[in-house]
Amino acid sequence: MAINTDKNSYTILFSILMVIVVGALLAFVAQGLKPTISENQRIEIQQNILYAMGVNDNVDGSREFIAAEKAGQVFSEYIKKQLVIQGDQVTENDNAYLIDLKKEKNLAKDPSYTRRLPLFVGEKDGQTYYVAPVRGKGLWDAIWGYVALDKDMVVQGVFFDHKGETPGLGANIKERFFMDDFSGEKLFNDGGNFEGITVAKGNADPKNDNKDDNEVDAIAGATITGDGVTAMLKGDLRLYVPYFKNLNNN
Repeated sequence: MAINTDKNSYTILFSILMVIVVGALLAFVAQGLKPTISENQRIEIQQNILYAMGVNDNVDGSREFIAAEKAGQVFSEYIKKQLVIQGDQVTENDNAYLIDLKKEKNLAKDPSYTRRLPLFVGEKDGQTYYVAPVRGKGLWDAIWGYVALDKDMVVQGVFFDHKGETPGLGANIKERFFMDDFSGEKLFNDGGNFEGITVAKGNADPKNDNKDDNEVDAIAGATITGDGVTAMLKGDLRLYVPYFKNLNNN
């Protein structure tokens, strides 16, 4: 018996079948690519952490990561410890770089949950670096980064990235002319209290020569993204203050 393809029921059934088939194929492909995606994410995180420490392939004003094929080896060479801080507990964990900051922030909305804070301890040229990840909200979507600190919480380097900020404006948080300004900035004010760093519009120090003002110059036309950077630096790095105070008291 011939199938009447002009009937609405045929069209509906055919559409449902195609959705099922295509969905199954996409799920199969996604499952097959999952190990590759996870590996690429791991490499990217390692490259970002190393970049914040100043371990990169920058030349002549460029912004270049350590090559992907070398990232794992170089990461192991420079990063001596991966720590997880949870309240008063500090433990070593070789997978600390896989902690999902977004998930931890959501879990911490429950007062009974103590947020896990990853911290990466590295050494380069005889100096110890403490690299803390940060995450926040820009104009359109998520922004994030890694901040390398010394034991006094003075910034030694940063790396920032974003999901969907405006090209030529907020997207410039990942460019060197912005990121390099953070090196040498202090997180504490003259009174010894944590203040963080403000991305300041109309900053009277456009060359960022003053490293004691807790400010860097904003990106023109990217006020909301800059405010997001300010908020994530102040909000996330403040959580590490007890660790550093204890570090300096020992």
